[in-house]
Amino acid sequence: MPAAPLRGRFVWHELTTHDPDAAARFYPGLTGWKVEPYADNPSYRLWTMGGVPMGGLMVLPDEQRRAGTPPYWLCYMGAPDVDATVRQATSLGARVVVAPQTIPVGRFAVLADPQGAVFALYRPSQEPMGNDEAGVGDFSWHELATTDPAAAQKFYRALFGWEHASSFEMGPGDTYWMFKRGGGTKTLGGIYKKRPEMTAPPNWLPYVRVASADKAAAAAGRTGGKVLIGPMDVPGGDRIAMCIDPQGAAFAVHTVMAQATTTRPKPSRKPVKPKRKVTKPKAKAKPRRAKAKAKRRR
Repeated sequence: MPAAPLRGRFVWHELTTHDPDAAARFYPGLTGWKVEPYADNPSYRLWTMGGVPMGGLMVLPDEQRRAGTPPYWLCYMGAPDVDATVRQATSLGARVVVAPQTIPVGRFAVLADPQGAVFALYRPSQEPMGNDEAGVGDFSWHELATTDPAAAQKFYRALFGWEHASSFEMGPGDTYWMFKRGGGTKTLGGIYKKRPEMTAPPNWLPYVRVASADKAAAAAGRTGGKVLIGPMDVPGGDRIAMCIDPQGAAFAVHTVMAQATTTRPKPSRKPVKPKRKVTKPKAKAKPRRAKAKAKRRR
């Protein structure tokens, strides 16, 4: 299968945390990842699966610690021209958190969307291989909790060309909107309105595909994490669990039940990012509504 275009792809995921050593012990038991130092910057580590990088791991910078920023996962979206995309995003109401800068493996920037959810743009030095299909160990779903889903849909559609895939009502006037990339067929994630009791600001939540959501959730509970929701079935036969790691970073796991026992295809080479510093607005991990998850379609 040919590589998918870069624009709007989720191309990198990075955990910034108080204790990278503890994180390096925690996640492999849930996801099957291994941890390797990045050759050009040993303080930055890589999550790998079969020798292929799945994401990055770094320590929370001092300025973020002083500001009270908790550990967090940051999602990087592909942008063929980072600078032009930043200009477009700011014209649409986004705020620059980290201005565009060049690193040995590409160019990136960090933004907060008009509702405050933080995400990153990334243009790797070499065009990344792969497509929207996620094997075990990949990030398979991305979910945005926001104060204004309609405005968020409009923003990301303009920025990345994302299209409506399907939607359903979670309650009166409460729609879960699922999206795909322009011209694509694979549903990549969902956008919904966060409830008033959710005290954290708008944020993106990444899901990791695992062989068994039940086993991953059990492992999280045994090793200092906390299961917030699940494990539970969702429409289409898949199974999920939403968790917090021992340092407080929120993440979720996802099993594609119909394919969970098949052999994982050879993973595609993903871009490697060295350490960078990000000043991220305060965000605290939070539970999601079980009701919303029970209705979500993949």
